[in-house]
Amino acid sequence: MNKREKLDIIYEDRDIIVVNKPSKLLTISTDNEKEKTLFHKVISYEKKKNKNNKIFIVHRLDRDTSGIVLFAKSEQLKKKFQDNWDELVKVREYVAIVEGKPPKKSGTVRSWLKETKTLLVYSATRMGDGKEAITHYRQIMNNSKFTMLDILIDTGRKNQIRVHMSDIGCPIVGDKKYGSKTDPIRRMGLHANKLTIVHPITKKEMTFECDIPNSFIKIVQ
Repeated sequence: MNKREKLDIIYEDRDIIVVNKPSKLLTISTDNEKEKTLFHKVISYEKKKNKNNKIFIVHRLDRDTSGIVLFAKSEQLKKKFQDNWDELVKVREYVAIVEGKPPKKSGTVRSWLKETKTLLVYSATRMGDGKEAITHYRQIMNNSKFTMLDILIDTGRKNQIRVHMSDIGCPIVGDKKYGSKTDPIRRMGLHANKLTIVHPITKKEMTFECDIPNSFIKIVQ
């Protein structure tokens, strides 16, 4: 693994490993890509320590979203996280760079998400039609073109933040799929910067954080 491909490990113990995923890297494999994935990098890292080591994905980020991803080191622990998600995962926080300025400095977007056959997620027009998604946002800083938002999610639906920012007329920069007209940082402006969990084994509450990318800060200064 060369320097460019080196894992950015935020935290590791005998049960879990938390890493900072770069943008433009898949979390797990698809039909078209098996090896250029975060999962492949993490499992390679673990097997160098012990060929019997195993890794299990607990949650994922979109390919173009960077930031914190949590892996379990046993299938039992993965299942414990997924079966008790709302009790064990306390905070999932993101930073987003969006086009324009939201209608309010802070607010909550709540809708029911559905998906088309072409894999485009959208907010249904009828309440209760689809999967409920709740996103809270707060303005951090802005200039005449772009705004940096702090985002907290109550639900972890596919493309949730991307759809909700588009719904309020402020698509995430670089997110052409959901209406962005600009690509000032040559990547999608979404980064998972904070995760708070209750460790299933130790029962301790733990918070993991990673820095906001410099390109995010420069674009709104």
